[in-house]
Amino acid sequence: MSAVSPAPTFASRPSWKQTVAVLVLVELALLAFYFETARAMVEIWWRSGTFNHAFLVPPISLWLIWEKRRELAREAPRPALWLALPLAVIACGWLMGELAAVNVLTQFALVGMLVLAVPLVIGLRAARRIAFPLGFLFFAVPFGEFVMPTMMDWTAKFTVLGLRATGIPVYQEGLHFVIPSGRWSVVEACSGVRYLIASIVVGTLFAYLNFRSLKRRLIFVAVAIVVPLVANWLRAYMIVMLGHLSGNALAVGVDHLIYGWVFFGAVMLIMFAIGLRWREDETGPSAGLAREEARAKPAAHPRDVLLSAALAIGIAITPRAALMWLDGGPVQPPPQLSAAALAQGGWQLAEAPLVDWQPAFANPSATLNVTLAKEGRRVGVFIAWYQQQNYERKLISSENVLVKSSDQDWAQTARGEKSISLGGRTVGVRTASLRRIDAGLTSESQRLMVWHWYDIDGRVVIRDALGKLMLALKRLAGRGDASAAVFVYAPEPGAEVLAQYLSEAGAGIERLLAEADAARR
Repeated sequence: MSAVSPAPTFASRPSWKQTVAVLVLVELALLAFYFETARAMVEIWWRSGTFNHAFLVPPISLWLIWEKRRELAREAPRPALWLALPLAVIACGWLMGELAAVNVLTQFALVGMLVLAVPLVIGLRAARRIAFPLGFLFFAVPFGEFVMPTMMDWTAKFTVLGLRATGIPVYQEGLHFVIPSGRWSVVEACSGVRYLIASIVVGTLFAYLNFRSLKRRLIFVAVAIVVPLVANWLRAYMIVMLGHLSGNALAVGVDHLIYGWVFFGAVMLIMFAIGLRWREDETGPSAGLAREEARAKPAAHPRDVLLSAALAIGIAITPRAALMWLDGGPVQPPPQLSAAALAQGGWQLAEAPLVDWQPAFANPSATLNVTLAKEGRRVGVFIAWYQQQNYERKLISSENVLVKSSDQDWAQTARGEKSISLGGRTVGVRTASLRRIDAGLTSESQRLMVWHWYDIDGRVVIRDALGKLMLALKRLAGRGDASAAVFVYAPEPGAEVLAQYLSEAGAGIERLLAEADAARR
């Protein structure tokens, strides 16, 4: 009868003590170099209820790693120095995100560097033992709110469909609808994004802890995505029905959010209870594990561990130094945007404003808001100019919208895209329809048609991702980040008027922006 050797521990592997110490120093150095990015993440966790759960992600990840300590001790740390190359790529991604002021890109890059530094220092074999805890750290990135407009549309459509199926007449425009008992609208809190993100995070952790096969884990995560979507639609329908049947005595104001969380919590408990029926218990170590351990390679030389740390720290410093060099130029005053440049082709500047609306674009460096008229036709032009952008002042942001959902005067009822003629060339622009709220949902309400786009380096851009990339490349080339958002609007039906103005005088807009960009170089 052979003696059973005790399970290896970190204490029985001196090389692990040294490697873990070096790894901790590398992780702390990365957090120090990118402290502002890490602080921005924590600030979002603190102020946004959607991401309060992220405070728990790092402790959970560390706990999961601690639970794997015996498995880690079976491996010998062997740095994977070739991972310095993908680490450098991620560091470049952070630089591009910083140049374009894209929070989510810089934050994903920071977490990616923290995660990739682990196999770089301890090796791929050992890192595979803790692959899930490392991957779980990505849930610390405040990400996912970009789906909010789509989810708000889905929620509004399902609610209206359910009301009509119940026999309640509904008049809908965009996210706003009216039933006989009152008006309702779908706002950010009704989108279900909070439910979806919370369900994905908790569902992924539940699947990891309770299932062993990849198939069951993926199925449960898929269920954790679908269930909150459907649950939120049912929640919105039930809230409107409660308000309607109670004469708006129930489920109105703040309490409808409380009802929503109670309903969501009940749905999640049911989902987890069902998932536990297919739970797969942890099996003991297989006989092959001992053979695998016997074949394990010896620990790497200490100098390899130190070299991996030096590579990680050297790569981390590079984008920070590059950013300091690119931001070393003097602060320049914003340009003077001349309204006279827009009066071309017989269009004249009008004194009276067209309407009291303007887009909700935050902190522009300069603005121009004018009304032009020709032969009884009137259009409005609004230009928001941005330069030397940062996280508080940037052209492309999820916070920059035509109308805030909290706006008490105007509401957006439709959006789309179309091709137009601008200064003799055909370009694509975004379109939107706006309605004055205090006029009610009637055909006589004051309505606007808006065409809008970004002007970056003289190009018309309507895709946010492309615009961010162009701004980053422009800064990287040393040409700054001067750019603008252009809005042209007219009372509905206004397509013909807008098309006429842009065909006859659109070249003036492009020339004005080109001159403003050239003046600051």
